[in-house]
Amino acid sequence: MSGTLPPLVEPAAELTKEEVARYSRHLIIPDVGMDGQKRLKNAKVLVIGAGGLGSPALLYLAAAGVGTLGVIDFDVVDESNLQRQVIHGVSDVGKPKAVSAKESIAEINPFVDVVLHTEQLTTANALDVFRGYDLILDGTDNFATRYLVNDAAVLLDKPYVWGSIFRFEGQVSVFWENAPNGRGLNYRDLYPEAPPPGMVPSCAEGGVLGVLCASIGSIMVTEAIKLITGIGEPLLGRLISYDALEMKYREVKIRKDPETPKITELIDYEAFCGVVSDDAQDAAAGHTITPAELKAKFDAGENFELIDVREPHEYEIVNIKGAKLIPKDRILSGEALSELPQDKPIVLHCKSGARSAEALAALHRAGFKDATHLGGGVLAWANQIDKSLPTY
Repeated sequence: MSGTLPPLVEPAAELTKEEVARYSRHLIIPDVGMDGQKRLKNAKVLVIGAGGLGSPALLYLAAAGVGTLGVIDFDVVDESNLQRQVIHGVSDVGKPKAVSAKESIAEINPFVDVVLHTEQLTTANALDVFRGYDLILDGTDNFATRYLVNDAAVLLDKPYVWGSIFRFEGQVSVFWENAPNGRGLNYRDLYPEAPPPGMVPSCAEGGVLGVLCASIGSIMVTEAIKLITGIGEPLLGRLISYDALEMKYREVKIRKDPETPKITELIDYEAFCGVVSDDAQDAAAGHTITPAELKAKFDAGENFELIDVREPHEYEIVNIKGAKLIPKDRILSGEALSELPQDKPIVLHCKSGARSAEALAALHRAGFKDATHLGGGVLAWANQIDKSLPTY
């Protein structure tokens, strides 16, 4: 069966003289033409996240003439975003990302209507937000939101383009459970279950090559345009994997998993993805100290060992003075247990607290019952105690 799909959107009634001039390079492409451009004008596309992937996606969707763009993002622009989130600039630091994105889109194409959703996407609002759009682009960087997007899209029969990036690699696919060509798939056919907590580092922990966002974001927009206008063969049932270091693209076929349970409702996605494992939550309960409490320990001259469980490259960027670096994996494997002191308390920390909570659980199992960890990690320390330290 052919992978071609009918156009997702009906064409608008007309293009103005100004729009014809603006989109002339599209109009002279036979496969797009006047009809395709009118469909783009009539399209309503929601982009989840105005971050690494959302930035190039929003810019090129706007430039292409998508008539209505929804932006959902509750975060604010941080200086560390500017290395890859090209829709924002230096003057936008501290500004809500959704607002900054809208201002940039207006500079690119004043004919685009931008709808802002500055709240966090949750099970309570996802269906209401999605209903008003023809197509969704998901470039989020956490599994809980990815499964939420997928399930909401399935329940509302909405197609969506999914992208993911990490370090030098990216992935893109299209999911549409009830696609009219009979190749319906959803994200759970690719990933039936989320990986265990801590197994897959986030971009905040592992980094991402900034330009990779443009590579993957542009593919996402290409797929969106194809779906809206009904041209070409979409990535439904196919996953494109891109390795920037090798400069190679690889295609993987995705097939419907007959074991995938039918999606009938939205669930607790934080619990489903185990954002922090139960063991880590149990270990952290009653064994978490605040940045102020850690500072008090330093000020009082207490004899304790501060262990940084991040990776060496993170330690080079920023570290708390006096901390000893022992990466989390060496603690979890047991390799580093002999390096830990038996005669004084241990305080663990990481970037934000998730990895140190996992390491804390391992220490408690190994008999270091008095070990604690720093809630909020080095980010909280830099924000609350030592503001001279950089954040990343």
